Amino acid sequence: MFFIYGKFSQCTPSAVCFITVAGVSVYNCIKMESIPRGRILQIRPDTLEQVRKEYNLEKKGRMEEAVKMLDEWIQKQPHFKKKDFDPYFLETTILASKGSLERAKRQIDKNCTLRTLLPVYFGNFNVRNDFKNIHDVVQTAVLPKLTPDHYRIVLTKFNNIPFDSSDVINFYRYNVILGDYLKSHDYLRGFIVISDYSDANMMDYVSKINPIDLRNAFSIYLEGYGMRIKGIHIVCSSKFVDAFITILKQVLSEKVANRISVHKSIDDLSKVIPKEILPVDYGGDEKSIKTLSDEWIDVLSTKEHMDYVADMNQAGTDESLRQPDKFCDTCAGMPGSFRILSVD
Repeated sequence: MFFIYGKFSQCTPSAVCFITVAGVSVYNCIKMESIPRGRILQIRPDTLEQVRKEYNLEKKGRMEEAVKMLDEWIQKQPHFKKKDFDPYFLETTILASKGSLERAKRQIDKNCTLRTLLPVYFGNFNVRNDFKNIHDVVQTAVLPKLTPDHYRIVLTKFNNIPFDSSDVINFYRYNVILGDYLKSHDYLRGFIVISDYSDANMMDYVSKINPIDLRNAFSIYLEGYGMRIKGIHIVCSSKFVDAFITILKQVLSEKVANRISVHKSIDDLSKVIPKEILPVDYGGDEKSIKTLSDEWIDVLSTKEHMDYVADMNQAGTDESLRQPDKFCDTCAGMPGSFRILSVD
């Protein structure tokens, strides 16, 4: 079988354990050679090896040592409200930081800081019950199979259904909850984002976007979760797509904005995404976008994941305890600041 699920480790959900003794995190060094199994996500047989190799972490003990060092740093941060991060979360953070511990430290600090600065985007939501309105408006699916070079596809399809501006913030919240799942279950080099507006009223959608809310959401995804975007593919034939891209360029860094491509038809996607990865209604071999979207709603509304999100939502910061010279740059561009946030 070309695509396989990662194996469970007995040390759930990672093969490295931290044991808290008298309030101190103790590192138990066991080989980190497994990926938590999920109902939907699949990896390639060589994903773990190849992704680690890209950042010189493939040698025996390198990743374990990196995770240990990152955890030791976390324990020394007085402003962190949560310090018992799962080792697998720390590993995926290191990977999203291209193997740099300094970047990983900043990413975790930003993740915690953003939960404190932007609480409206975080919450203990049940995605099935609390976000009912958006499931008809937009269907979101992280596709099961990785690309040959180990990138994950995130596909969102917007339908021609009237929606309220309040639905937009719930869409951002849904993706935050999805982000928590991916950080705790996936293994990859980065993401390719596909947004399909071929059936949507683009003019209506653009009129409902608040650029500040959109900027904050991207700050969480890219800075807080370390989402590395290889490309953004927008499927839309409407002339109003230009207005949408203008808004995107206002909230994205030039580097990421230059990775935006516009396609007139979904048929064009097969030129950039392998057929076996795309949903059947996009000319591929995978389940339909509706079926995948429903499966993700099921997964994200399980008690297990909701409990995990509730635990992660404790990961805020107490800014009164932060060292004055260590104020996180994440605060730049947030409400009350006159500095501009650069999202990359």
